[in-house]
Amino acid sequence: MNVVIALVIFIIGGIAGFFATRLLSSSSQEQRKLAEQVTKSEAALDQYKLDVADHLSTSANLLEQMNSTCQTAMKQMQESTQLLQRATTVEVDGMPFFSAETQQQLAQTATLRHQKRHVETATNVTEPPLDYSNEQSGLFDGQQQKLTTAE
Repeated sequence: MNVVIALVIFIIGGIAGFFATRLLSSSSQEQRKLAEQVTKSEAALDQYKLDVADHLSTSANLLEQMNSTCQTAMKQMQESTQLLQRATTVEVDGMPFFSAETQQQLAQTATLRHQKRHVETATNVTEPPLDYSNEQSGLFDGQQQKLTTAE
């Protein structure tokens, strides 16, 4: 009988061990899954940190370029302002608007224009333009016109 009791206890212990390992192994599987998720999340977080650091360094470089461009533009604006101020302080005779050749050409053109005007005013025009009729139309002579109506 001792053998049968030992055998029954052995079978009950085997069945209990089987179920115990099943329960423990499912929790260990869950722990493994959670550990894998944690590892993946940490890797994603590290990659995100690297991306953010790269973005910030790129943004800093762009801001430095913008700053240098703005400083260059400000220097050019200051130089242009100084040049304009110098130009306004110089006498008008000291800095002509047109070159000497252009002024000579303008003077010649002006004298030619004045001569043509004198010639045009010297001729008397007594004829009406060609698009005018020589005959009177009678429109403004004060007579009543007959109205024609189509009835």
